[in-house]
Amino acid sequence: MSCFWRPLPDGVAVSVKVHPKSHRPGLHGTAPSASGERLRVAVTDPPEDGRANRAVCAVLAEALGLPTSAVRVAAGATAREKTLHIIGDAQSLADRLARL
Repeated sequence: MSCFWRPLPDGVAVSVKVHPKSHRPGLHGTAPSASGERLRVAVTDPPEDGRANRAVCAVLAEALGLPTSAVRVAAGATAREKTLHIIGDAQSLADRLARL
Protein backbone atom coordinates (compact mmCIF):
# COMPACT_ATOMS: atom_id res chain seq x y z
CA MET A 1 0.00 0.00 0.00
CA SER A 2 1.34 3.42 -0.90
CA CYS A 3 1.38 6.30 1.54
CA PHE A 4 0.52 9.95 0.96
CA TRP A 5 3.60 11.22 2.79
CA ARG A 6 7.33 10.60 2.71
CA PRO A 7 10.06 11.61 5.14
CA LEU A 8 12.48 14.42 4.38
CA PRO A 9 15.61 15.48 6.29
CA ASP A 10 13.74 18.42 7.87
CA GLY A 11 10.16 17.07 7.98
CA VAL A 12 7.78 15.34 5.60
CA ALA A 13 6.35 15.84 2.12
CA VAL A 14 2.59 15.28 1.91
CA SER A 15 0.76 14.67 -1.37
CA VAL A 16 -2.70 16.28 -1.36
CA LYS A 17 -5.63 16.70 -3.68
CA VAL A 18 -7.33 20.04 -3.04
CA HIS A 19 -11.05 20.67 -3.43
CA PRO A 20 -11.46 24.49 -3.48
CA LYS A 21 -14.82 26.23 -2.96
CA SER A 22 -16.12 23.22 -1.07
CA HIS A 23 -19.27 23.25 1.02
CA ARG A 24 -17.71 20.69 3.41
CA PRO A 25 -14.22 21.93 4.35
CA GLY A 26 -11.72 19.69 6.11
CA LEU A 27 -9.84 16.44 5.62
CA HIS A 28 -11.74 13.76 3.69
CA GLY A 29 -9.57 10.66 3.70
CA THR A 30 -7.35 9.62 0.84
CA ALA A 31 -7.81 9.20 -2.90
CA PRO A 32 -5.76 7.29 -5.46
CA SER A 33 -4.03 9.17 -8.26
CA ALA A 34 -1.67 8.32 -11.09
CA SER A 35 1.30 9.22 -8.88
CA GLY A 36 0.09 7.40 -5.75
CA GLU A 37 -2.23 7.98 -2.85
CA ARG A 38 -3.14 11.59 -1.89
CA LEU A 39 -4.79 13.16 1.13
CA ARG A 40 -8.06 14.88 0.15
CA VAL A 41 -8.36 18.39 1.60
CA ALA A 42 -11.43 20.56 1.00
CA VAL A 43 -11.43 24.32 1.63
CA THR A 44 -14.08 27.01 1.19
CA ASP A 45 -11.65 29.46 -0.40
CA PRO A 46 -11.48 29.86 -4.19
CA PRO A 47 -8.28 29.09 -6.09
CA GLU A 48 -7.53 32.79 -6.65
CA ASP A 49 -4.49 34.77 -5.51
CA GLY A 50 -3.18 31.79 -3.50
CA ARG A 51 -6.16 31.82 -1.11
CA ALA A 52 -6.88 28.09 -1.47
CA ASN A 53 -3.18 27.27 -1.01
CA ARG A 54 -3.03 29.24 2.24
CA ALA A 55 -6.25 27.59 3.42
CA VAL A 56 -4.94 24.09 2.66
CA CYS A 57 -1.78 24.80 4.65
CA ALA A 58 -3.86 26.12 7.55
CA VAL A 59 -6.20 23.10 7.55
CA LEU A 60 -3.34 20.60 7.61
CA ALA A 61 -1.39 22.59 10.21
CA GLU A 62 -4.43 22.70 12.50
CA ALA A 63 -5.08 18.97 12.06
CA LEU A 64 -1.48 18.23 13.06
CA GLY A 65 -1.35 20.76 15.90
CA LEU A 66 1.33 22.87 14.21
CA PRO A 67 1.67 26.57 13.44
CA THR A 68 0.57 27.52 9.93
CA SER A 69 4.13 28.64 9.18
CA ALA A 70 5.32 25.00 9.42
CA VAL A 71 3.39 24.04 6.25
CA ARG A 72 4.07 25.36 2.75
CA VAL A 73 3.30 24.39 -0.83
CA ALA A 74 6.42 22.77 -2.30
CA ALA A 75 5.01 21.81 -5.71
CA GLY A 76 1.82 22.28 -7.68
CA ALA A 77 0.90 25.81 -6.58
CA THR A 78 -1.57 26.22 -9.46
CA ALA A 79 -2.76 22.60 -9.63
CA ARG A 80 -5.29 20.67 -7.55
CA GLU A 81 -2.71 17.96 -6.84
CA LYS A 82 0.02 19.49 -4.69
CA THR A 83 2.94 18.50 -2.53
CA LEU A 84 3.12 20.20 0.85
CA HIS A 85 6.32 20.43 2.89
CA ILE A 86 5.83 20.22 6.64
CA ILE A 87 8.79 21.21 8.79
CA GLY A 88 9.43 19.24 11.97
CA ASP A 89 10.53 15.85 13.28
CA ALA A 90 9.74 13.36 10.50
CA GLN A 91 8.87 10.47 12.84
CA SER A 92 6.57 12.56 15.01
CA LEU A 93 4.85 14.01 11.94
CA ALA A 94 4.48 10.54 10.39
CA ASP A 95 2.77 9.31 13.58
CA ARG A 96 0.36 12.27 13.48
CA LEU A 97 -0.35 11.80 9.77
CA ALA A 98 -1.11 8.11 10.31
CA ARG A 99 -3.91 9.12 12.69
CA LEU A 100 -5.65 11.41 10.18
